[in-house]
Amino acid sequence: MKPVVLIVDDEPLQRDIMQEILEGEGYETHRAASGSEALALLRRLDPDVILTDLRMAGMDGMELLASLPEKTVAPAVILVTAHGTIASAVDAVKKGAFDYLTKPLDKERILLAVRKACDHVAIRKENLQLRRELFDRFSMEGIVAHSPAMQAIVGILKKISATTTTVMLRGESGTGKELVARAIHYNSPRKARPFTALNCAAIPENLFESELFGYEPGAFTGASGRREGLIEITNGGTLFLDEIGEMPLAMQSKLLRVLQDREVRRVGGKEAIKVDIRILSATNKNLEYELEKGTFREDLYYRLNVVFLELPPLRERQEDIPALAEHFLQRFNDQFGKRVRSIRAEALKALADYRWPGNVRQLQSVMERAVLFADGDTLLLSDIVPQLHGGRVQTVSPFDLPKEGLDFEALEKLLIQKALTRSGGIATKAAKLLRMNYKAFLYRMEKFGLRGEEPEP
Repeated sequence: MKPVVLIVDDEPLQRDIMQEILEGEGYETHRAASGSEALALLRRLDPDVILTDLRMAGMDGMELLASLPEKTVAPAVILVTAHGTIASAVDAVKKGAFDYLTKPLDKERILLAVRKACDHVAIRKENLQLRRELFDRFSMEGIVAHSPAMQAIVGILKKISATTTTVMLRGESGTGKELVARAIHYNSPRKARPFTALNCAAIPENLFESELFGYEPGAFTGASGRREGLIEITNGGTLFLDEIGEMPLAMQSKLLRVLQDREVRRVGGKEAIKVDIRILSATNKNLEYELEKGTFREDLYYRLNVVFLELPPLRERQEDIPALAEHFLQRFNDQFGKRVRSIRAEALKALADYRWPGNVRQLQSVMERAVLFADGDTLLLSDIVPQLHGGRVQTVSPFDLPKEGLDFEALEKLLIQKALTRSGGIATKAAKLLRMNYKAFLYRMEKFGLRGEEPEP
């Protein structure tokens, strides 16, 4: 789509020159002979850039700038001015204009200014689109909640998202604690501000303070410049501390001070920096036991644990498995450019019956691999079962017999169908894929009523 430029000038010759220059470079242009005519055009036009003369009869460029209708992404305004009114143009830039050009106009300067303005508007539109996608992805409606346990959690999330309350999430690894934390943030008044996640288990103890609080030049060996910490960077937003139970005891007292005083000091700094952040935390540990051992501060625990949410493991929310599988099916279709439209009933049953020791994260991995290697437009049992082995995703095709058993004939039929699909229906090639005797393979094809073909001699 061509960038759109609205040219506003009360001199016809200037409008003609601007239009010829811009259309010669591929821009779509529209013209107005006055500020009031430009405002009338803006009722139906959504330009990327407005290129307007500063001095015009009637409504001038400054008045036009002040009268622009409010839009989510406003057009970039470039003012054209004579040397004697540069001060007015600079004042206009302070009031929201993107740039100004001085007469006499030069083709290269015009094109450079318009190109920069178009790039600026394009970046703003792209950022807005990405932000909308984030809001959509982490909306409450985006959380799969068919099970009573998850419906109850979503009900609580709707109540607490708009508050500043600290929330502690607990659950097994892979249950979606960060997803829930992001949903809280993106459904809160802080949604336009940063969401920052820190895995406390991944930070060496000697780097924890500088990571959270930042540092001043010379604070320690190697600190050659100033660096803002995550708390300062997240100011106005939400800080998610995952695996909070792994935070060193010395850092727990400093984090408590931040929560109490709402300020931080960089390592090696003297100035207190005011901050406004919401802290969400998560753990798969029993923090009550850590309190008894003395490895977690009781005062910090109660400060973080104003609202406590226990996320159920996937094996306790079987009603959610089909919807989650469908969600991942669509995601990986988009990611891999595939067109897998459905999941066979027996494959869905295998997913629902599995215990999922790795929870939602494991289901995501299984679906990713299944979609990636799927040959047809339907996921079969044979696409799923080889990955459910020993409580983890397998990277090779052989698999053990599940504890709950399986329908051997159904699986055998599916494997033969899969081999025929992959071989283009040629039985000799399909038999080789399954490392079967050709006659035995033909016997099983006949047994299951399957048809194949042989290559022409």
